[in-house]
Amino acid sequence: MHMPRRIGVVVLGLLVVLGSSPLEATELNCSGSSNIEEFRYSWQLRGGLSWIAGLIFPTSGVGNLKTVFPKNGQHSINSELLITAPNGRSGGYFAYESEMESSGRRTLSSYSGYAWGSKRRSERTRFDYANRQALVHRETSSKSSDKVRPLDDDEMRDVLTAIYYLRRNAASIKGPMITSVYEGKEYAVVFRPLNGRKQSFTLEGNRVGSIGFEILDAPGGKKWPGNVKVWLSEDNRRIPFRIEIRQSMAALQLDLQSIESCAFMQAAK
Repeated sequence: MHMPRRIGVVVLGLLVVLGSSPLEATELNCSGSSNIEEFRYSWQLRGGLSWIAGLIFPTSGVGNLKTVFPKNGQHSINSELLITAPNGRSGGYFAYESEMESSGRRTLSSYSGYAWGSKRRSERTRFDYANRQALVHRETSSKSSDKVRPLDDDEMRDVLTAIYYLRRNAASIKGPMITSVYEGKEYAVVFRPLNGRKQSFTLEGNRVGSIGFEILDAPGGKKWPGNVKVWLSEDNRRIPFRIEIRQSMAALQLDLQSIESCAFMQAAK
């Protein structure tokens, strides 16, 4: 099973309008630093074969999605997603980090890693668009290696950059959009609205309508082995209430529990 490596890349699609009768957009409390946005999640594995995955790593835990927006003359955004066991990072984790252009157009550098029991793996990639190449440094429990991979696209997005891009541009994405995602390799994928679906969530005592998108493999080329759905709040912050990452054996579902701070509105202006 390739869940540890794949989970990172599979986290990137998002969708459009899910309410039966549209709910009024609800303003949620927003506090904390003016350039830091942080969300807390619970997660669990779902699906008929999730018990098999549970033989390798936990089937539930907590997640944290943090984004730091540029200030004081800076120009890039830094985002990180940490998914841990119930007892925290010491019990095992998946970690993803991304440095991206402030527009969300492309990733500048990307990191993914995990540790469960004695198994450890990490991969850091720097995108050199001028020379059309990705510089990859990989480490496992037993070895490390460096590789140079060609880039066919000059707008490469990893998982976290894709999430930010879709949140920022959700209002203008009305139909299928073909783009690329990087997960150790370049894959052609489609972002598309999930029209006709209905979903709402409750946070801070407020019922909030959501919109969403799906990301899936694009026909032709290397097959992207994942499917992701993300539900976003209908207000301008597009808060990701739920992220579903589906694989052949199981699905990882993250559900928002609290907003620690949110700066998306200020950063997107």
